[in-house]
Amino acid sequence: MTDQRHAAIGIHGAESHDPAHLQHPHHPHRGPILKRAKVLGASVLALLLLGAVANVLLRAGQARALVETTAEGGRVYVRTINASSAANNQPLTLPGTLQGIIESPIYARSSGYVLRWNKDIGAHVAKGEVLAEIDTPEVDQQLSQAKAAREQAAASLDLAKTSAERWVALSKKDAVTQQELNERTSAYTQAQANLAAVDANVKRLQQLEGFKQVVAPFAGVVTHRNVDVGDLIDAGNGGAGRALFTMAQVDPLRVYVYVPQTYSQRVKVGDQVSVTQNELPGQVFKGTVARTAGAIDAATRTLQIEVNLPNHDDKLLAGAYVQVALPITGSSNVLTVPSNVLLFRPEGTRIAVVDSGGHVKLHTVTIGHDLGNSLEIVNGIAASDKLVVNPADSLADNDVVSLVQDKPAEAPKKAAL
Repeated sequence: MTDQRHAAIGIHGAESHDPAHLQHPHHPHRGPILKRAKVLGASVLALLLLGAVANVLLRAGQARALVETTAEGGRVYVRTINASSAANNQPLTLPGTLQGIIESPIYARSSGYVLRWNKDIGAHVAKGEVLAEIDTPEVDQQLSQAKAAREQAAASLDLAKTSAERWVALSKKDAVTQQELNERTSAYTQAQANLAAVDANVKRLQQLEGFKQVVAPFAGVVTHRNVDVGDLIDAGNGGAGRALFTMAQVDPLRVYVYVPQTYSQRVKVGDQVSVTQNELPGQVFKGTVARTAGAIDAATRTLQIEVNLPNHDDKLLAGAYVQVALPITGSSNVLTVPSNVLLFRPEGTRIAVVDSGGHVKLHTVTIGHDLGNSLEIVNGIAASDKLVVNPADSLADNDVVSLVQDKPAEAPKKAAL
């Protein structure tokens, strides 16, 4: 068949075997499209690879953060302190009540009525100064009666003496019997005794008359006045008797302190003590241990001591409640620790100590004296040990802990110019 025939019926001739014609018979832009498809596929693949790598890296970072957070959450942080020497601990503070070095109630020695009083509470009086005067009509009457009885006794004595002398003279002449002489002599001796008895009664009543004036037995301050003009006074301090006045010598003062048996061996006569009063903040008064009872009270298990306290300026008042700080010194081998380092376990009292590697070691300790907020430790720890403050109940031997470092104090900010 000829080419024309082929062309007429639509059959390609020889040109249909051309390779170029066969490669792109009807799509002349097919090559660029394929190239773009390949580039797009490579880009998508690269993005997928990058996404996978990023995801892997993100997961790895999250895993590391989780590990670090878990480790951080499981780490135990503690704060530590060192034990201090018992010689530097705080003094033992005990309560006490101030008293005058001399305190005495003043009673009447004569019964009667208060005629007048001269000193009231707060008055400073000298020794021998009159505090009050008492009217004693009964004592006055008794004294007058005693004086009259003395005169009678004196008259009887004169008569007995004259009779005895006469009978002695008659006995020398054998005018009287020996019996009569003895009777007269005995009557004279009896009259002498009667006069002596009456004289003693007169002196007693005269002394009671002298007690009409109530005087101060020592120099001091009147702290109580219990009578007024016209009050009936009974002599003495028994029965219905009552004190007219109460006096105190307030310079120096004294205070009795009751020291527990635990510290009784550490208090010595001559120790210097510090006395404070809440109503006088910032003021410390120095006193001295004057004496001790020398024995433990079996009822309270305490040792009574007396502290003398100078009070030249009368700042301190007798009867005031004060705090007395005693210098309780301990042995140089004894250490003191705060009470919040102790662990109470079935094995006994323990203290958690942190070594140089951060490992916890629980030391069994022996407690000496309980000082309140602190305790004396006889043995079990050293002064260089790092003691855990407020240890957790779950803390055990060989636990690894981290020490909390105290932050340094911030420097004060400079003032703005």
